[in-house]
Amino acid sequence: MSTTDRALAIEAAEAGAAVVRSQYGSSLTRFAKIGTDFATTADIEAEKAILDVLAAACPDDGLLGEESGRTGTGGNGRTWLVDPLCGTLNYSARTMLVSVNVALRTGTRLAVAASADPFSDEVFWTDGAAAYVRRAGTDQRLVPSAESTLVDVNLDPPFPHRDVFQAARMLADEGFIAQFRPRVVSSTLAVAWVAAGRRAGYVTDGRDLRQSVHFAAGIALCQAAGCVVTGIDGRPLHDGGEGLVAAADEQTHAALLALIRKQRTGSE
Repeated sequence: MSTTDRALAIEAAEAGAAVVRSQYGSSLTRFAKIGTDFATTADIEAEKAILDVLAAACPDDGLLGEESGRTGTGGNGRTWLVDPLCGTLNYSARTMLVSVNVALRTGTRLAVAASADPFSDEVFWTDGAAAYVRRAGTDQRLVPSAESTLVDVNLDPPFPHRDVFQAARMLADEGFIAQFRPRVVSSTLAVAWVAAGRRAGYVTDGRDLRQSVHFAAGIALCQAAGCVVTGIDGRPLHDGGEGLVAAADEQTHAALLALIRKQRTGSE
């Protein structure tokens, strides 16, 4: 890790956030993707702004953007993962629950990351050793906390492990209701909130999310902040764990895993 990489991640995320903020509430052209998914002009222009920053500073690095795919050489083992607007549905419905995510993967490791909230003017970032939030140029260390009992559950498809786990079933579980208060933000902004102590946990299905432009930044933030982070089967993400359970502490993590295992066994 270098200070340059850390600063670059923050600069790139802020560049994307500026585009997202400037186009909020405007008439947005939609571009159809797979199924009912779509991108907007804000997604595409924010991604361009981010990639321009990264490519200018690190021309030999690989770039993986949600909208433009893979560009750059990437022969040096460094790849930037870019999600220019996580929460496009929210954004299109004029709901300010979105994030702009940038992460650097070096080999198999997430080295630095930044997740910007365009509307709170906050940037959550990590240098791989610790995690912080930047407000008005001032950095504050992120401290996870389960005090809120709020747990975000991602209900968006795909559901590759639907036979053994489905988030919607968790929401109806009496044990879940007794311990936690469910939330559905529909943006990976909620993953950063676990690192920041604003959420007790976050749960989603999915494949190898460390390689995902959507989740890489949030995972890096939670790990650096000291959260407990595994797949839905309790295995470490680097050891093949799939999906994501990010929790503020061991107790919360254990409770969430128990609820997930309950689905596997079908026990009441």
